[in-house]
Amino acid sequence: MGIAFVFPGQGSQDVGMGKALAENFAAAREVFDEVDAALGEKLSAIMWEGPKATLTLTANAQPALMAVSMAVMRVLEKEKGFNLTDKVKFVAGHSLGEYSALAAARAFTLADTARLLRLRGQAMQRAVPVGEGAMAALLGVGLDVAQKVAQAAAQGDVCQIANDNDPAQVVLSGHKRAIDRVAEAGKPLGVRRAMPLPVSAPFHCSLMQPAADAMAEALSKVEIKAPVVPVIANVLAAPISDPDEIRRRLVEQVTGTVRWRESVQFMAANGITEIYEIGAGKVLSGLVGRIDKSIKAAFIGTPDDVATQSANLV
Repeated sequence: MGIAFVFPGQGSQDVGMGKALAENFAAAREVFDEVDAALGEKLSAIMWEGPKATLTLTANAQPALMAVSMAVMRVLEKEKGFNLTDKVKFVAGHSLGEYSALAAARAFTLADTARLLRLRGQAMQRAVPVGEGAMAALLGVGLDVAQKVAQAAAQGDVCQIANDNDPAQVVLSGHKRAIDRVAEAGKPLGVRRAMPLPVSAPFHCSLMQPAADAMAEALSKVEIKAPVVPVIANVLAAPISDPDEIRRRLVEQVTGTVRWRESVQFMAANGITEIYEIGAGKVLSGLVGRIDKSIKAAFIGTPDDVATQSANLV
């Protein structure tokens, strides 16, 4: 039996997330207090009281999602006696979730992770003027077809693969003009639906280069330790442990493709039979089920989940 922990990305946020953890576990309250202190504001109040529009802002959603993931980790470790290095073979995260994975594996401190994600969210938001970029999910086709759709829709604009999520869901990102052409370009190639995503910027494409530059500068000033378990890098779909490579791959990740389907396939090929999604939502658990049905996928994000799943882990 091989276990991996995975950590969600943007889109899994909702008002109230993490509140029950804080009410039930002192270890979770510590995490939210530490994140609030690192950011110099009560992010926890936005998480628990809203409004949702404020929580959904990239600069808030990214550290907030990490905080919930780390609250679950702290509860498992401090209150349930769970030891990551004894039980887990790999950690991985989707986009910002890669930072959560690194924090869980002790490559980053919690405070540094919160500050990096706040900066990452701000830099991504600033990289492209509002309204100039967009993203769309192609449903019913895989990576090969999605690449052809992107090529056909680009017409001189940026249109790239942002997320290869599962065998029948690929997300494109780029100039809004190009993304607006995606549905038409996809019809002759078998795209069942091109669903525009409610995002504030075109993540994971070359338009994010200013944000990548900002992260390169920020990461150069932060201590990164070797993770206690290998981290599957989004841009490689393979594990990394060297601090200098972690720094480099996180910069590449801002403009590069999140290779989630391949990451799960790598884990399956390397003995992983159970994957636990740690934090808010169930998005990654659903993707895992569509990528490899032989893997048992579960999620831990609430006190009830902790009670149900910790017995399987400890």
